[in-house]
This record gives sequence, C-alpha cells and structure tokens, in this order.
Amino acid sequence: MDIDLSLLHSRTTNEIKVEGNYLIPKEYYENSDVIDIENINIEGVITYDNEEDHMKCNITGNIISLDSISLEEVKYPINIKYDDKIEDNCKKSENILDILEFLWENIVLEIPLQFTRVEDLSKFHGDGWRLINEDELKSSNNPFIDLMNDYDKE
Repeated sequence: MDIDLSLLHSRTTNEIKVEGNYLIPKEYYENSDVIDIENINIEGVITYDNEEDHMKCNITGNIISLDSISLEEVKYPINIKYDDKIEDNCKKSENILDILEFLWENIVLEIPLQFTRVEDLSKFHGDGWRLINEDELKSSNNPFIDLMNDYDKE
C-alpha cells in the first residue's frame, strides 16, 4: 500500500494523516518464528521539514509466536511509538511511501527472540532431566555446580 507524498512535497498541505488497520502479508514473516501478525493499527501524521519526510505515529497490534518453553501459541502485544525520518521507505523520485514496508521494518524490531508466559517450570521434566530457573542455577542445590566449577577452572 503506497501513500502519495506529492501534496506534502509541493507544500499544498502541511501534513498527511496516516490511519488505519493493515494486514502484513504472510510472505514477510513465513521464514521466522512468527505464526501470525494481527490487528496492526497505525495512527499518525507525516510532515515535510527541512527537505525531509518525518513521521510521528503509534503502531499497535499483536504478534503470534511459539512460547520458548511450552511451544504453545502466545500472543505478544506490540505498541511502537515512532518519531523520526522516513527516508528509507520513500521512493523519492515517485513521492511515495510504501506503508507496508515501513510497518514491517518497525514490527520486526519488536519480535522477541525468546518469549514465554510459563511461570511454573516444575511441570517441564523428563527421565533424568528437569527445567530449572536462574535462581536454582546459582543456588547450592544445583547438581551441576561441580561441573560448572570444573569448567571455570579450565
């Protein structure tokens, strides 16, 4: 989806309002841990100051991805406040802003590398192993403390 900036560049108008809900195409995130991106909403304005396009906006929505521990689908809410130049997304010779590219470049920065909603790690165990949290790792009850000390000596 392109936004025409020619009225802004010709000084016919002082700002262009950007509002609406957008659907990020699946091709953008199909090779990532993201399952879906939903309810992307942007509200803001584009201005033209000192020969530069500037956008001030708020981007909200949800990223659906797999929980890093339980592997269940989790909804990760995003709320991005953007206030900067937008030259990278503008086709200067055409006076056009590709809003989907702009949205994707800002959303991809919000995708967590690891995300979990699991609070009780005790149910994640198996034959001879169990998941421990950071506090247990540092405590004296850690069965691997001897191995860690040997590793630190090397």
